[in-house]
Amino acid sequence: MGQISLSQVTKSFGDVNVIPPLDLEINEGEFVVFVGPSGCGKSTLLRLIAGLEDVTSGHIAIDGQDATDVPPAKRGLAMVFQSYALYPHMTVRKNIAFPLRMAKLDQAAQDKKVEEAARVLNLTDYLDRRPGQLSGGQRQRVAIGRAIVREPAAFLFDEPLSNLDAALRVNMRLEISELHKQLDTTMIYVTHDQVEAMTMADKIVVLRAGNIEQVGSPLELYRRPQNKFVAGFIGSPKMNFLTGATAAAYDAQTIGIRPEHLEVSRDSGDWKGVVGVSEHLGSDTFFHVPVPDSDDPLTVRASGEVDLKRGEEIFLTPIQEHLHRFDDQGLAIR
Repeated sequence: MGQISLSQVTKSFGDVNVIPPLDLEINEGEFVVFVGPSGCGKSTLLRLIAGLEDVTSGHIAIDGQDATDVPPAKRGLAMVFQSYALYPHMTVRKNIAFPLRMAKLDQAAQDKKVEEAARVLNLTDYLDRRPGQLSGGQRQRVAIGRAIVREPAAFLFDEPLSNLDAALRVNMRLEISELHKQLDTTMIYVTHDQVEAMTMADKIVVLRAGNIEQVGSPLELYRRPQNKFVAGFIGSPKMNFLTGATAAAYDAQTIGIRPEHLEVSRDSGDWKGVVGVSEHLGSDTFFHVPVPDSDDPLTVRASGEVDLKRGEEIFLTPIQEHLHRFDDQGLAIR
């Protein structure tokens, strides 16, 4: 259960083509993350799968059955939104049970499903509270619980952590990943945060202007980006890019190197620069070095505390096996 196939799916709003023809296979039990900048079409694509938007052309199949024209309620999918959408006058128990009551399930079956979902989500002690008495993370877990009791073929998450503070985002990220392992159910997760994508996904789908730029595991995208867009989007801090004579020396239009793949020396190296802003994070230090042929200062990542002063002249050398080369179309040169 939970295998989803998109074949030549498109979506237009009037004359605006939001999703050009697109093919995608999501396997049973996978945790798939749609990631990309704002406006890239990731939420629209999720809503097409859910049936909340009609496809302009193409087909969507769920578990081998054509679901293109099937209403959302009959697709066997459960969606969790950025907004918790809880009923403030109802207890947690009644909020979680709401879809079961709508399905006219008997009370004993409702109670069993609600208590099991609450156990999985660590909400047992909160079942008799109302949403206003819960933290943001607890409210989001209630929204997930409401989806769990439906026993869907797949869960669809639309930026569910956007309303949470940084610490809660990390906790909920871990909880959703653990939930996926417990339930062993297909999950499709939309985010603009590539850190969420890298830490949660079995498979990442990188989108730009409705097009799929690359599909692969987090490490595949990190190590072997197919183009400059993916290279610059995946990884934090982002990849450094150089052009001009520096790139030409490597037979490329553009070269890319990640901050952690630059070696630093006070004596010699490939590129000379002057230390600018430094960011000391304890476990890592990031410092920014303007160099020729780069529009932005290069970001360099070093482990621990590094004693480099602003204005100090240094040399940087890229680790050759981690250097990325791109042609004039922005495509990776292998």
